[in-house]
Amino acid sequence: MVFSDRIKYVVFSPYWNLPMSIVKNEALPGLETNADYIEDHNMDIRGEQNGLPIVRQRPGPRNALGRVKFIFPNKYSIYLHDTPSRQLFHKTVRAFSHGCIRVEDPFAFASNLLSPQKAWTSQRIKDAMSSNSEQWVTLDKPTPVYITYSHAGQIQLET
Repeated sequence: MVFSDRIKYVVFSPYWNLPMSIVKNEALPGLETNADYIEDHNMDIRGEQNGLPIVRQRPGPRNALGRVKFIFPNKYSIYLHDTPSRQLFHKTVRAFSHGCIRVEDPFAFASNLLSPQKAWTSQRIKDAMSSNSEQWVTLDKPTPVYITYSHAGQIQLET
């Protein structure tokens, strides 16, 4: 096991604060070739840190985190999230993330996590996921999460 924690928050229609490594390696080169890169990717610049812009992506259907993220505060800044790139779940190779973990059925996962909180009906969850306003929900009952990492290696078939 790499680490464990408890999911404490569900964030609907999340902003994505780009890590500085992504700003440096993707956003800035994107701006060099396309002056509209920030707007084309539904982003805004929130200030500056160590000479680099602080960039965040606004909520919406093209947000890299999708429509919901699940936060278990940890020193690695890893969390679970939806994705607008649903086709990635059908690929054999799955290492297409910047470090966080995509959830294949985020609606079902959110529904399960929020089921003890009666105010969070299926319709309310759908509405929150389709909104463009970020909304944080604190779980009444934090849920354990265990993160492990493994790979299959090279598979050899004998005939």
